[in-house]
Amino acid sequence: MAKTIIVSNRLPVKIIVSNGEYNLAPSEGGLATGLGSIYKQDDNIWIGWPGHEVAEERDKHTVTNKLKELSLLPVFLSQEEVSQYYEGFSNDVLWPVFHYYASTYANYQQSNWESYKKVNEKFKNAVMAVAEPGDTIWVHDYQLLLLPELIRREMPEVSIGFFL
Repeated sequence: MAKTIIVSNRLPVKIIVSNGEYNLAPSEGGLATGLGSIYKQDDNIWIGWPGHEVAEERDKHTVTNKLKELSLLPVFLSQEEVSQYYEGFSNDVLWPVFHYYASTYANYQQSNWESYKKVNEKFKNAVMAVAEPGDTIWVHDYQLLLLPELIRREMPEVSIGFFL
């Protein structure tokens, strides 16, 4: 059965570490609220970063299992990736460009661009792990601008939507 795969930088929940345990809490924001019912239907799934660095493999397994129960699939990012891909390229280059502040606030660094490309590849690998012919893949926002093409190269038959 075809499913909808929502892909965004952040999941609609975030990880909170308390006393060495991983707990989940709802994320703030309109995307989580607006699409909250879609990913919970049928076999649909939401892919994204859980909002916290999880370094240990056993912890990644624990977090993945907790999220799977909610139809969520994590993309684990290191603090360096968050710093370069998200804070660096996405927020220091793309956000100013898309908001007409390129000449004033944009700050390009080659290492941030390289990280941006690598993280988009990580997201592509997560999508490829669950996507099947006939699925609809909705990619959300400027943090994942490269993702639709990366998916299209490997799965030309799927429907891909991109919201900016």
